Amino acid sequence: MTGLDSIDVRFFAPPADLAPCFTTFYRLEVNLPAGETLEDWLQPEWANLRFFSDNPPTAEFPDGPRVSGARFQATGPSSCPTHFTIGRTRMWGIGLFPLGWARFIGTSASDHSNTIVDGEQSPIFERFAPLCEKLCTRDYSDEEQFGFLTDFFRQLADPPREQRRIQKIHGVMVDPQLLLVEEFARRSGMSKRTLERICARHFGFSPRLLLRRQRLMRSLAAFMLEPRSSWSAVIDRHYHDQSHFVHEFHAFMRCTPSEFAAQPHPVLGAFMAERKRIWGSPAQTLDTPD
Repeated sequence: MTGLDSIDVRFFAPPADLAPCFTTFYRLEVNLPAGETLEDWLQPEWANLRFFSDNPPTAEFPDGPRVSGARFQATGPSSCPTHFTIGRTRMWGIGLFPLGWARFIGTSASDHSNTIVDGEQSPIFERFAPLCEKLCTRDYSDEEQFGFLTDFFRQLADPPREQRRIQKIHGVMVDPQLLLVEEFARRSGMSKRTLERICARHFGFSPRLLLRRQRLMRSLAAFMLEPRSSWSAVIDRHYHDQSHFVHEFHAFMRCTPSEFAAQPHPVLGAFMAERKRIWGSPAQTLDTPD
């Protein structure tokens, strides 16, 4: 178990031929007495596909869409938190890197940022609905379900035409030393206009917002891994001062750092700690594309 005794998570590395498309595959169990629930907020992240065996949660974005009772929930890339209430369930989660979005979805990611839908009812996500038969059940072992996942995605689509550019942008973007969009474009080997176009289509946001999100996530992840630490001890060095950090934190997380710290984070805290221990990275936005 990780963190609370009610949370158990297991990570699976995508095979080499699929690894550039996925952050990770993971199986999460929430073991609560009947009728009890946990409440938490997910951090900004890449697109995700989540499949529930029973008792699907309620999830929603601030001032945005809300999904309840869907056994297959899908989200686009996000720049704000996802609030959720979850009870006893078993879930498979699939995180899509920008290359995975380009390969398996193909539409403009910016048109689907900060959205959550019932995947079986969505024109862009319904192609993954056949996975429900194998993942929305407790009838198979973890290993069997992981095998279903890899076989399914191997047969679904070929690599996209812009694969090399997408991976180059992604590799440059996660460098914690990167600060300016001009440098982002130069190191990616393309004009700012081309960078803007590719980021909007496959990453979901402008280059500037992506760099701001990276900076925020480095600070948030550091705090979650050291909850007894102060925010001033973990904030990214690229923030001008404390007030700059507070402003940016509120822009992404819709609350102040102190308000966030005062809230319980039973799922996020346990998940980040175990992801860091097993996977080497506490959050998918901090993963490198290789």
